[in-house]
Parts: sequence; structure tokens; C-alpha cells
Amino acid sequence: MTLHCRPKRLTRMSELGFDGVVSRRIVLLGGAAFGVAAFADAALPPKAEAVAMEFDPVSANQEDTITLPDGYTWHVVASWGDPLWSSGNAFDSTSRGTAESQAMAFGDNNDGMSCFAVGNRTLLAVNNEYTNPMIVWGNRASQSYENEDDIRKGMNAHGVSMMEIRRGAQGWQVVKDSPLNRRITPDTPMDITGPGRGHDLLKTREDPQAVLALGTFNNCGNGRTPWGTYLTCEENFHSYFHSPSNPDWTPTDALKRYGVKASNDRYGWATIAERFDPALEPNEPNRCGYIVEIDPANPIARPRKHTAMGRFKHENCEMVVARDGHIVAYMGDDERGEHLYKFVSSKVYRRGMDNPSTLLEDGTLYAARFDENGTGVWLELTPETTGMDTAEICIHTRQAATAVGATTMDRPEWVTANPKAIEAYCCLTNNKNRGKSGQPVNAVNPRPNNQYGQIVRWIPAQGNHSNQEFKWDLFVMAGNPTVYQDAYSGSSNITPDNMFNSPDGLAFDSQGRLWIQTDGNYSNAGDFAGMGNNQMLLADAGTRSIRRFLVGPRECEVTGITWSPDRTTMFVGIQHPGERNPDTCHFPDGGMSIPRSSVIAVEKPGWFGLGRAAIG
Repeated sequence: MTLHCRPKRLTRMSELGFDGVVSRRIVLLGGAAFGVAAFADAALPPKAEAVAMEFDPVSANQEDTITLPDGYTWHVVASWGDPLWSSGNAFDSTSRGTAESQAMAFGDNNDGMSCFAVGNRTLLAVNNEYTNPMIVWGNRASQSYENEDDIRKGMNAHGVSMMEIRRGAQGWQVVKDSPLNRRITPDTPMDITGPGRGHDLLKTREDPQAVLALGTFNNCGNGRTPWGTYLTCEENFHSYFHSPSNPDWTPTDALKRYGVKASNDRYGWATIAERFDPALEPNEPNRCGYIVEIDPANPIARPRKHTAMGRFKHENCEMVVARDGHIVAYMGDDERGEHLYKFVSSKVYRRGMDNPSTLLEDGTLYAARFDENGTGVWLELTPETTGMDTAEICIHTRQAATAVGATTMDRPEWVTANPKAIEAYCCLTNNKNRGKSGQPVNAVNPRPNNQYGQIVRWIPAQGNHSNQEFKWDLFVMAGNPTVYQDAYSGSSNITPDNMFNSPDGLAFDSQGRLWIQTDGNYSNAGDFAGMGNNQMLLADAGTRSIRRFLVGPRECEVTGITWSPDRTTMFVGIQHPGERNPDTCHFPDGGMSIPRSSVIAVEKPGWFGLGRAAIG
């Protein structure tokens, strides 16, 4: 997710404007004892075992390429505009394509992704989150849409790209015309499931029964189910709604809570599709902000929007089978001061059961409360606890979480669960509003004006992810020890050699190694001096040690990670290179080419066929 924060520099704790008690707690967190994490550890079960990190870390830099440790290579698998069918046109850097060519091509600003084995084929499912006007419409002097085709081109660059890939002499490449290839866009029909299906808040003129939604967009992180389907997560949907039909229209309080404004006109969709005009279709925004399930093995199957899993600005969806057999899905709401959630299915999962997708249609939503003593509780969102009916809880989930007193968080982004231990982690990427009204400093969000972010870890009671109680600690607090000597220097596992800001993407590989991807300030100056471009790091969950593995090109976000079925290739997403200054970035094609978001394959030659998970 792209939301950069460039707060003013803080050099003394007295500048924060908080009382001495709060300040002393923050100072503790910046020291070697690691404050809250230190006393919380005493009550936590043993950590995961140490894992191998067999590479020499790379240095931070501002190069316009991919930097990897010695011995590793990378190549491009797909870039924005690459056709998925032979009837599609090759990318045209002059026109940036058309609506027709984009409908046949890989989408823009790729984010979360998963790799699936479908028979003897390998399928890569990739989210295409949004478009940058100055890039997608960079052929226009206005650097904006100028006609309907421009708008539709932007629409067709959103959604999900499903594509078969195959390793050949040139590495992993897209298999054009594969029967598995598919583009899912803002116009793709989708079934509405769960408590919201048929509810008045989801009814529109086009869908008066509230059973069939059109499209998915601003798809950020992702997930996958134990039964082999793909989960794509709708995030900043608010940016696509505005009212050209009524310039005096104002949003309701419910819409305001989700960021819908009268002034949004970044993409122009409401000028060609009335459903994006909330004055004409006030319920259409309520049909966005869900987890969408897609079957990668069946390209004609209709995607499903699961309202039971809640409506908010979903980052990703980490799904596990709990010890008691219930499906548990952890989900972050990526906005300053919003909440961390989990969904627990009403019924248990059995391998081979008929239609397991129905498990995501009925369950209980919870929002997390992190207590000051290193314990926490998942607060049940029910009619009794919220004063809302079940459908309203699933549609106005933010309001329900506030009603039960869930902890406001520093932008909860990706969540991941350790395959080698019963524990989960979440990136709290940054929050310039922490310490202001409504977002008080607390143990899990301990720094006002949090420009660096942290990663929280929790361990469910009795080793069961469906349990409501947990213990937690802070796995790492990002910071800059070359600039600060207080809480903003970071935790004791941050050094000048591995420092970073704004952890965003987060995933464990099959060996229990924790991969951290960043989407933060890449100025390499002031509070961020020495951090270079956005990056990907590898962490040991047992020892908390962290090493930098990859540095991305200029002005990119490193986001999205998955592995080939044989675990010898890691696929990594490079999103929005050159987002602010396209003329200074030419990734991935070099020369004077325009920057294009891309999926790359990372490998270590010579490790194939060794019967081990080389890098995954």
C-alpha cells in the first residue's frame, strides 16, 4: 500500500509534548532492554527455533535496479502492459496502451500475489492495486485522463492478473494463451456471500437484490485458503467515488468513516459509470472493501465477495487452520488509528470436504485489544457487544470495532503466521497521528508521530489461533540509530547496517524465515539518512536478527512475495518505480524507458533439483 509520511524531524523527547510518564516509557522502548517487549517476553512461550540466513547482507543504496547478495540473480517475469494473450499488443511506451490492449495485458502496480500448482501447470495470481496518473496517462500533456478510453484503460489496469508461467531458457515467463490466463477487473461480476447478501445497505439500481457485485479494485495484499483458492483484498476503495451529478453532495457519517469524500476525482470512473457516483448510488461504496475469493483452477468460476469477513481497508488475509479445526483469518485495516481483526469460521474445516468456501460465509469477527501488560483479547463483534445486527457489523465493521473498544493501531498492514510455531505477526507501518486526539500513545503503539513503524507478534492462548486471549510483544521497532539515540533509534535488533522504515509486506517461507518488505520514505536524507530505497529483509523469528536481502529501484515499494511450487524461486513485486519522478527511473527496461511495475523472479543458480527449499 502506498501512503508516504514525511513528518518533521524530532530530536528531543521534550519536543513531543507528552508528560514524563509517557516519555519514560518511550525511552525504555528505545534502549537495549526493549521495554514492553522485555517484560512481555517473560510470560511468552519459547520462541521459534533459529533459522539459517545463508547470505551476506547487501548495503542500502539508491540505484535504479535490483540489488541482491552475491550468488543470487533476478529476472523480470511480467511488467505492466505485457500481453497475456497472443492477440494482445506488445506494450507501447509512447501511447501507454489503450483500454482494449490493457484488457488483454498484465495490470499495473502489482501488489500481493500467490503461486499455485494446477495439475502440471504453474499459475501466478497477482493483485493490480491502482494506477499512477502521471505514468499511465504520461502520454498526455495534462498527465491525466482526457477521454473515455483513457479512463477505461485505467480501469482495466486494476484488479487481478491470473497467468500461467513456465520456466524456460530465459527463466520464468508468461505462457500466452494459457486456458488459465484471466484478467479480473472493476467490471467482473462477483457473487455477494454472507450476512450482507440481500441487505438493504448493499442494494442498488443495477442489483436490487444485493446478490451480484461488479468488480474488484484497489487490491492490496492477498491470502490463500487451505483448499487452494486465492484471496484478494480490497483496500482504498474510497478514492474511486465522487459525484459529478451533484456538486453539492456530501457523504454520510458512515461513508466518511471509510474516507469517501465529495472531492475525489483521481480516476474519473464516475464520469463514465454512474455506480461510482454516490449521489446516484449511495450504497455502491458499501459493496467495496471485502475479501474476494477466486478459484485459480477454474477461470470461468465467478469470484465471491465474502461479507462475513468484514468490510474495511483490507491489507492482506493470513489464513490458518486452528488447532480446533476452525478457519482463522487475520486481517489488518490499513489506516491510521484503525484496527486489527480476525475471523473465525462457525464450522470446522475437513480436508476434502465439499464446498469449503462456505466456511467463509458464516463466522464471528473479532477486533484486537492490546493491553499494557503484554496480554491481549480478541473482542467479539456481535449484536450484543456492538448494538448492531450481524449484517451491519459486516458492512460497518469499523464502527463495530470502535463500539467494543478495540485498540487503535499504527496502520496494521500485512499479517503472517509462523509455520513452525503457533504465533502471528503484523506490520504497523507508521502513523503521523499517533499521540493526537483519539490515538493515544500506548504499549503496542509507543511512539508519537511514528515515522518508522514496528512489527508486533502475538501468541494465542493454549496454542490455538481461535482462542480469544493472547500474549504479545514487539518483535522489532524500526528506526534510525545514526540520527537518534532515543525511541526513534529503534529496538536493539536495529543497527546502521540493517535499518529500515515503514515495514509493510510480511511473510514466512516454508522454513520459518520471516521476510519483511518496506514501503516508506526513500529520501535517504534527514530522519531517513542511510536507508536508501525501499527494501526486503530477512528476519530470524527465534533470535530477532535481521539482514537486508534486497534493495529495489528508485521510488518503488517492494511488495508481494510468493514461491514456486518447488521452492527454488522466489517471486517479488516491485510496485510504482519512479512514482514521483518518472524521468529519473527506468526500471526494468533501462535506457530512457518509462518505469513499469513488475514481478521479478529471484533465484540462486545451481540449487535446482537438490530436493530442498533453496530460498523458500
